[in-house]
Amino acid sequence: MAVTRIVANLAAPDPAALAQFYREVFELDLTLDMGWVAFLASDASQAIELHTASQGGSGTPLPVISIGVDDLAATEAAVRAAGAQIVYGPVTEDWGLRRFHFRDPAGNLVNVVDS
Repeated sequence: MAVTRIVANLAAPDPAALAQFYREVFELDLTLDMGWVAFLASDASQAIELHTASQGGSGTPLPVISIGVDDLAATEAAVRAAGAQIVYGPVTEDWGLRRFHFRDPAGNLVNVVDS
């Protein structure tokens, strides 16, 4: 048996609106909208990862998802421009990772990391 993918599901009272937020901030493509669920994707590929944790690191709450980006400063600007609140960072952690946390319009805590 081999895992072929892991998908994050973000709770949202209005999935289409939240999908639009993520399309704008992270330049993702809307591949399917069924009303109750919206699928977003990109052509990028990555290794499969699943993290288990008791906190978010540095004493922060545990985010529901981590998103790696190639330009943290540009992503921070896009998050702010979209009206989301940065609640932690940007900071370079003791373990060398540069990141920030924000709350999306549905209240989900998201970790954005410089990958």
